[in-house]
Amino acid sequence: MQGRSFTRLALAALFAVAGALFLGQGAGRAAGIANSNKVDQQCLACHSIAGMEKELQGGEKLSLHVDGAKFAKSVHSMIGCAVCHGSVTLENHPPSKTKIPSLREYSIERTKVCASCHGEVLKLYQGSIHAALVRDGNPVAPICTDCHNPHTVKAKGAYDTATGAPCSKCHGSVFDAYAASVHGKAGLDCSNCHRAHDVNPATTGDQLKNACLGCHPDALAAHEIWLPNAAQHFETVSCPACHVPGAKRKVDLRLYDNVTKQSVAEKEGVPQFDNWVRSAKVKGGDLDAMALYSLLREFNRDPTDNKTTLRGRLELSKGIDAHRLMAKSQAIRDCARCHQQGADAFQSVTVSIVGPDGRPVRYGAKPEVLHSIVSMDSVSGFYAIGGTRIKLLDWLLVLAVMGGIGVPIGHMTVRWLFKKYAKKISGKEDS
Repeated sequence: MQGRSFTRLALAALFAVAGALFLGQGAGRAAGIANSNKVDQQCLACHSIAGMEKELQGGEKLSLHVDGAKFAKSVHSMIGCAVCHGSVTLENHPPSKTKIPSLREYSIERTKVCASCHGEVLKLYQGSIHAALVRDGNPVAPICTDCHNPHTVKAKGAYDTATGAPCSKCHGSVFDAYAASVHGKAGLDCSNCHRAHDVNPATTGDQLKNACLGCHPDALAAHEIWLPNAAQHFETVSCPACHVPGAKRKVDLRLYDNVTKQSVAEKEGVPQFDNWVRSAKVKGGDLDAMALYSLLREFNRDPTDNKTTLRGRLELSKGIDAHRLMAKSQAIRDCARCHQQGADAFQSVTVSIVGPDGRPVRYGAKPEVLHSIVSMDSVSGFYAIGGTRIKLLDWLLVLAVMGGIGVPIGHMTVRWLFKKYAKKISGKEDS
């Protein structure tokens, strides 16, 4: 008991001295402490000292510094230090027995504290691509404290329109491209399209199209004025494919389940698609028409159940280019860019499935898969007139047309000849 009392007295003296030192270092920081409750003032008496840190087991440095003035202006100042650091008391601080293996592990562990107040937000986050990357062991996948400094966070103030932070910390090149786009110049932030916490890959499913239509609900009606079969274009052509005129395009053939009406997803730990593609691919090359046909047969073992098909979509080759959207006056309106034989957009082809983390897993395919007779069933849902022509179908069409026209012409010719012959016979009989 005497030892514990001595410890309390020693800590109290330490806080008193540190507090005196702190109060003498500047009125601004002192004001930050003065606006805090007594418990927070005790904490900040030490933790507001610049350069305060703890060396971890692996040699990393964990910063223990908290700017008192900034903390006082944050939304967390209302709840104080003890709510997030409830395990810390004067009796056990500093906790000598606490072992922190690394900064990363410490940060991930602290997200449990965030969940105590932000459970719904964390639930959204758990379904995001960021959380999937964390579970996959990605060392730089963002967690709560990467985007929100817990000691300076402000209400709805995490995103900086000018710099793109915190998104630009990991996606700097994407933000630079976006800043020069029509959306970037309008001051829209990343979350307008990607959402803030439940961030998902934009290239999966119809998320990108739905994001566009969310702000441009009249887009289809506007396109129907000048674009033939506009609804079909909206299904098979991504918006950036026309609204980023200088970018390179490709065709992505997505495995699609006709029963569930969703893209087929690869099961975690069971890389069937990867194994099948590797076995079907021509050694050292991309999937050809026959390999693609065999691949679909693997997904449709039951000959009466062809539920897995391919849905083709024209999109940009590089994701970064999708952020360079231009004004609608600069969009492509030249039909011949796609609807001509040998069009550039159809010279790059991939086949994809949704990976375990939600991102598409793509494998290259030869351009011939779009116009081979073997691919008729495989890519029946993606056929651009003139762009992905199957020559045999053209010949069959010609024969069908000739046959269709030939029958009535032949019939009329026979009737004419028969009438002419009948008149000739009749004339001879009259004479």
